[in-house]
Amino acid sequence: MDTLPASFAAQPPMPRGRVFAAYLQETRAECLRYLRSPSFLLPTLLFPAVFFLMFGVVLAGRSTPEAPRFLLASYSTFGVMAPGLFGFGMSLALERDNGLLTLKRALPMPPAAYLAGKMAMAMLMAALITALLQTLDLTLAHVQLQAAQVLRLALVCVAGSVPFCALGLLLGTLVKGQGAPAMVNLLYLPMAFLSGLWFPLQMLPPLVAAQAPLWPSYHLNALALSAVGFDTGSAWPHLLWLAVFTLVVMAVAVRRLRRHG
Repeated sequence: MDTLPASFAAQPPMPRGRVFAAYLQETRAECLRYLRSPSFLLPTLLFPAVFFLMFGVVLAGRSTPEAPRFLLASYSTFGVMAPGLFGFGMSLALERDNGLLTLKRALPMPPAAYLAGKMAMAMLMAALITALLQTLDLTLAHVQLQAAQVLRLALVCVAGSVPFCALGLLLGTLVKGQGAPAMVNLLYLPMAFLSGLWFPLQMLPPLVAAQAPLWPSYHLNALALSAVGFDTGSAWPHLLWLAVFTLVVMAVAVRRLRRHG
């Protein structure tokens, strides 16, 4: 992938308009492909929504008034993890196996357009998940959120899908297509539990709670909780941790993709 034939190297650079059009077409194709795939779309949207209905509406309303608002942030974090891990990581592993990635590399398009399209798809799904959960929260859980809180939570969740795109990209370079679903689930569900998304960290054993800051989902959840009005301290340590995690994991994943893709 790093070396090109002389005939390709001699070609003039692609005009900026064509480069932009290539990114736009790849993004459009990725988004449409997944939006038209019920096996991806329905579980990704409904899994966090069903959890929130069970625990944030039916059960939490009987405990404390703050519980639905707390679970809105937690299940929003839980929901936006999935598009990057499954739609990015699992699909990359499958596309490496069936040769689609090799075909993409042979097309006259910027190499990064493939990754940008998948990232845009994950961010779009994160926006849909957040909108669905906020609708359930405002209509069924009857939690009053200010407009600024609604917007801030949406921005946190959409941007927060990017670290999991990086993690999904790395997983997609490490595993084969047949083993990708099991490997992604093996990471996705325990990471959510160990980060305090299903239960507050105070309810977990001290040894488990102490390692929660090692996971990106913990830091994203802290930002989501802050967005809906909970005091989680300064946002900058969480933002910095997620930024460094994303850059490091993305760099390792791209390097592996170039060598072993």
